[in-house]
Amino acid sequence: MKMKRALAWLLAGTMVAGLTGCGGSSDSKSTEVSKDGTREETQAGSGEASGDQITLRMAWWGSQSRHDATNKVIEMYEEQNPNVKIEAEFYDFDSYFTKLDTLVAADDVWDIFQLGGNFPKYENNIEMLGSYIDNGTIDVKDTTESFLKTTQNNNGDQVGISIGTNTYGIAYDPAVFEEAGLTEPSDDWTWEEWKQDCLTITEKLGIFGTSKMDNFIAGVTQRVSQTEKDANFFNKEGNGLAWSDAKPMADYLSMIKELTDAGSYPDAGAIKEIKDIENDYLVTGDAGMTWVASNQINSIINAAGREIKIAPVPRITKDGAYGMIVQSSQMLSISKNSKQKEEAAKFVNYFVNDLEANKVLNGERGVPIMSKVREEVKAQADDANKVIYDFVDKIGKFPLEDSNVISPEPKTEIEDQDKLLVEKVQYGELTPEEAAQKLVEFAQSKFN
Repeated sequence: MKMKRALAWLLAGTMVAGLTGCGGSSDSKSTEVSKDGTREETQAGSGEASGDQITLRMAWWGSQSRHDATNKVIEMYEEQNPNVKIEAEFYDFDSYFTKLDTLVAADDVWDIFQLGGNFPKYENNIEMLGSYIDNGTIDVKDTTESFLKTTQNNNGDQVGISIGTNTYGIAYDPAVFEEAGLTEPSDDWTWEEWKQDCLTITEKLGIFGTSKMDNFIAGVTQRVSQTEKDANFFNKEGNGLAWSDAKPMADYLSMIKELTDAGSYPDAGAIKEIKDIENDYLVTGDAGMTWVASNQINSIINAAGREIKIAPVPRITKDGAYGMIVQSSQMLSISKNSKQKEEAAKFVNYFVNDLEANKVLNGERGVPIMSKVREEVKAQADDANKVIYDFVDKIGKFPLEDSNVISPEPKTEIEDQDKLLVEKVQYGELTPEEAAQKLVEFAQSKFN
């Protein structure tokens, strides 16, 4: 999904009555649609220009609710800064990174762009933000060093500013559990319990037990961290593996294979039909559960239009390590090749600190890192958003010794290889043991 807006202010300094609701001279507005479907809006007005015209390009991925809210915030910023126009692009997850890789190759990355835990792949294209924090352009006085560290590289450089913290869980339909005669998940449920619940849902109701899982997190990084205390798949330096035993991953793949064979987990073809949250199988009523990032809870509840609850990710054993903690969901970064870095930093500051803007954003990307913003957004939270805050708070209180930080260096090639190997297991081309060993060997090769 993609939409580009180009709001060109021919004359600035006078607020547009039709946009702000304030008095003033009326402006004319025209809309042109290019051959590729891009919508171009031109805003003309009267008055003296308030400064040089500045154009910033910004891009992100996400659900429709994220697109709508982010575009609204851009409009608010442009109204307050009439010499700035922001051309916005938004995509589904896969299309976003396809486009980003194309722009990286052309050395033409957007001025402001959204990234997640895969930021190391793009680090050479990112402007470090330390100087903008030091000179006050980006104000971080209202957050903590711990929150800032979630978007720093191994050298301590600030590669972005978190636009929401999150964790992961299992979203489920309580009505499905009741109809299947199941007890709802507990905070310490196990993977074996999860698997049996999936099988029972399929047997009793004829739907998937679960929609798609993030098999790399659930089956590799978190799985290793649940195996023993202080265990991690990647080493803390982000330049190699800290784990080489394939058994935990093989055990997970065995579960996925069993569920796929039973019709309780979607095969690769069915997973490709899930383009976004709005058509996740839990939302459409074709599954009882799904993997979810906590910042997606609002979107998944609203898309489903019925009660949806969230449980912690299962553990290997009830008294075992949980394997993850609260972390940054996404960040805003600035392109190293941007010609308007200072102006881009001003917008990033607005995005994370402005109270009115964050009332619109409503914590959809995750719990805000700025304390005043967090309090403001929580105060206006509806029932769906209260679920987010309550869940993140719950996971944040899990014992730290039972939680290990997932390394920010899960190289995209390794994730892609894991996805391919999961499909081969589902189709019977590899055994779980063979696939898990191949993943370990492939990951090791990427650091040699």
